[in-house]
Amino acid sequence: MKMEECKETAVYMWGYLPGVSPEKSPILSPVQVPFPASSIQGVDSWKDICGGGCGFAMAISGSGKLISWGSTDDEGQSYITSGKHGEIPEPFPLPHEASVVKAAAGWAHCVSVTAAGSFQKDNDGKQNALPTEEVSPRSQGSSLTGRTVSQSENSRAGEEIIKKRKVSTVKEEFENSSSGDDFFTVSPSLVTLGPGVRITSVATGGRHTLALSVSDMGQVWGWGYGGEGQLGLGSRIKMVSSPHLIPCLDTSALGKDRSMIAPQGSLDSSAKASKFPGSYVKVIARGGRHSAVVTDAGALFTFGWGLYGQCGQVSTNDQLRPACVPTLSGIKVESVAGGLWHTICITADGHVYAFGGNQFGQLGTGADLAETQSTQLDAPCLESKCAKMVSCGARHSAILTEDGQVYSLGWNKYGQLGLGDSIDRNIPSRVPIEGCQPKNVACGWWHTLLLAEIPL
Repeated sequence: MKMEECKETAVYMWGYLPGVSPEKSPILSPVQVPFPASSIQGVDSWKDICGGGCGFAMAISGSGKLISWGSTDDEGQSYITSGKHGEIPEPFPLPHEASVVKAAAGWAHCVSVTAAGSFQKDNDGKQNALPTEEVSPRSQGSSLTGRTVSQSENSRAGEEIIKKRKVSTVKEEFENSSSGDDFFTVSPSLVTLGPGVRITSVATGGRHTLALSVSDMGQVWGWGYGGEGQLGLGSRIKMVSSPHLIPCLDTSALGKDRSMIAPQGSLDSSAKASKFPGSYVKVIARGGRHSAVVTDAGALFTFGWGLYGQCGQVSTNDQLRPACVPTLSGIKVESVAGGLWHTICITADGHVYAFGGNQFGQLGTGADLAETQSTQLDAPCLESKCAKMVSCGARHSAILTEDGQVYSLGWNKYGQLGLGDSIDRNIPSRVPIEGCQPKNVACGWWHTLLLAEIPL
């Protein structure tokens, strides 16, 4: 207890966050992020990090404030609704002083999950007056707000809706992603997923959003742009303006064998996956235009854009419905992360597997060839390591190991690998972080954040 009392949390950043410095220079090595001056030191602290989108970063404070920084609103550098601008992180005002427990950022939209949703039932089965779990996105498009917004409604919204998009100077980052007119909502709007639905986590892709609910055993909801199948609905629907259930598991096909699936918490620590795909989803992840989920049995399902093999289906075809990654059959996956063109996952025994685009070495295989099937990373630096978590930016990746080491790989034009230079790496390289104990790593599209504990 005394050791814990002598530590505090800190957030480090590196990469491209244009609003952080007047020169808009990339940050090549880890720099500590100042805590918002509006909060009283010693009372509030950093709780979690959320990566960020095109030039902005996000984190969550211990008091449940959503904090953003790094963007700029001049010279067309970034989107105008990406939060507070400039060097100093500041809380983003959410309605009803909601306390944020989870958040995620896509290319240019954000979603936060609040703690206001402890859904309860009376003994007679009626709902109490307590609100259901809220998912509040700061969205850049009406297709991502979780409700249908017509053009006439947009025109009435006045200052809260902006028709013109201010695109970042790195225009090639999300090529050909636009589809029709874009309406950007400045103020957070509430997404309603139905009575009793409680959300535990969210994931945001380029133009789509996933939400994982604990009600009905880990169901996945999706909305937004689905032109490549990233919503898993079996079609190329370009706009889903309200949350829909994504059929990740065909539990009816299991029949009586469903009862043989181990309930939550009863699976052993073996790295072997059950012969059954699972009975519910426990982890969700997004890519730029693809999605991935992990089941309770450790099976990995992917769907969406497949041009670079990022769905791991041994082809470059788009996957319109969730499909189990065949080359990981029998291997228990614990976590997964997706980038613009690639996917990386960690197994129960701490091994790292990657597939998809590899133009900048983001798969860590030592080459630049794309992989349409899962490939285990055998880099010498990871040989005796047990991977704990992974995060993917647009074209770079970061891995945190059990012993508190951070390794980065891939595209490094803006210093997003934190290695002190702008040279790409095609194998994992250790990020020099001293004097702290890393706890979490999160990649934004062009930058990386690290949550750590430091001694007082």
